Amino acid sequence: MNLTFYKYQGTGNDFVMFDNRANTFPKNNAEIIHKLCNRNFGIGSDGVILIENDENTDFKMVYFNADGSQTFCGNGARCAVAFAKKLNIIEKKTTFLAVDGKHFAKIENGIVSLQMIDVNEIQLNDNSVFMHTGTQHHVEIVDDLEEYPVFKNGKEIRNSYQDPGSNVNFVQQIDASTFRVRTYEKGVEDETLACGTGVTAVAIAMHKTNKTNSNLISLPVEGGNLEVSFTEEKGVYKNVFLKGPAQFVFNGEIEI
Repeated sequence: MNLTFYKYQGTGNDFVMFDNRANTFPKNNAEIIHKLCNRNFGIGSDGVILIENDENTDFKMVYFNADGSQTFCGNGARCAVAFAKKLNIIEKKTTFLAVDGKHFAKIENGIVSLQMIDVNEIQLNDNSVFMHTGTQHHVEIVDDLEEYPVFKNGKEIRNSYQDPGSNVNFVQQIDASTFRVRTYEKGVEDETLACGTGVTAVAIAMHKTNKTNSNLISLPVEGGNLEVSFTEEKGVYKNVFLKGPAQFVFNGEIEI
């Protein structure tokens, strides 16, 4: 079977996208998803995204990690919004469904601002913070992020959590409202150039632990720059928005 695919990236977090409104993609086949994401024998990406019909919103986003596991992805969702615009499903604003619920987003000049879920359960540990921002995230401050062994330590921490594990974010503070982030992602099982749910967790964790008083956080990642804004009331983080670029790379046809 031949399928048309589209490649998108958001600050280096890259995705293979399919218009699955006709339900032609074999989404129960984890092996196919893994092969599509393989950077040597497939198209190459951090994950696969399907755009599907939904009765109550503009579209449904279905996201798979490179290993075939299903979760939510912030940068993937921003790229899904850009893809939906390319397919003429939406114009500048949208409400769509994902595995963690409904999301609002707006897109202008290639910049997508995505509303994330509210966060009210934050676990403060001795040297780290844990929360769910659409998926599980461990946040830890380190001194020298440039030389830090992200893969080695990230893998160890990722596997220290009960199934399905946790993404792991290592953070270095740059100034009062800027935090550099490197992330080890479960499902990809490697460091990625960016993680949208990860920088969202970092922004909230830095505010929660009084590392910043700002509710607009700049987050340089390996693949570019992201922003997270929010409001906080009685320990609950609401109106959480993840903002950054989402860019079309190329499209083609592949036999699966």
